[in-house]
Amino acid sequence: MMTTMEYHNPVLLKETVDGLNIKPDGVYVDVTFGGGGHSKEILKRLGPNGKLFGFDQDEDAFANALPDERFTLIPENFRYIKRFLRFHGVKSVDGILADLGVSSHQFDVPERGFSTRFDADLDMRMSKKNELDAFKVVNEYDEANLKRVFLDYGELKVAPALARTIIEAREKKDISTTDELKTVLSRFLPEQHKNKILAQIYQAIRIEVNQEMDVLKEFLEQSLEILKPEGRLSVISYHSLEDRLVKRFIKNGMFEGEPERDFFGNFSVPFKSIEKLIVPTDKEIKENNRARSAKLRVAEKK
Repeated sequence: MMTTMEYHNPVLLKETVDGLNIKPDGVYVDVTFGGGGHSKEILKRLGPNGKLFGFDQDEDAFANALPDERFTLIPENFRYIKRFLRFHGVKSVDGILADLGVSSHQFDVPERGFSTRFDADLDMRMSKKNELDAFKVVNEYDEANLKRVFLDYGELKVAPALARTIIEAREKKDISTTDELKTVLSRFLPEQHKNKILAQIYQAIRIEVNQEMDVLKEFLEQSLEILKPEGRLSVISYHSLEDRLVKRFIKNGMFEGEPERDFFGNFSVPFKSIEKLIVPTDKEIKENNRARSAKLRVAEKK
């Protein structure tokens, strides 16, 4: 089991929790509990009758469960937020916080296979309960699906060539580790751009393995259902794919198309945006490398 010490400082801590506009006796949800940094800050601002629910599908996070009777940690993926809150007798909440992406702890544990820095088995599952892992994506997906993954989730122009190269290599033998994958794709990794391209390749596979875009959509739709009027949603994203979905959902209450107009020709949208986009300060980025691509959006349900 991991200790809390191995989880790094939460990104945009004050800004994200400020965004929730916490009422002392409110009910709040931190759907990405991790090291518990955001949750601790929420609990500080809650009164004795307030409640906080945390979600985390990663078994490692359970070493950090907070000994506070106002807090309940739910060992599930936050795509099931509505179902598991109902299970605990909660139908509506005052605020929801999400810090998306992979925790710095997950990057720092070599055997999880998330980091470009270490050799590891191709895994990349945020929960060990997942059937699908990176090995299956790399060794069992057909060419069209591999191309889709690299194009849609890595935004890589060389997606067709990456897919073809993997198919050809695995005909000789399985690609079992992250180092073997790097070797197979080495011609696409020129030294000056190596880290950036590798990060995009890993991101693409990781998003596919964990169904991160589907999870995010399901979570946002359910958030709208369970937030009370004037309830707040505070979401940190780390890449443009996530941020685009969050921004669009806050603006329109949907991911595609345009919202309907009312009788007076005004768009009927469920949220109002509370702040312009919030990004970390240079000081925070210097102290916490994970913060460098973070974007926070805060919305209030109408």
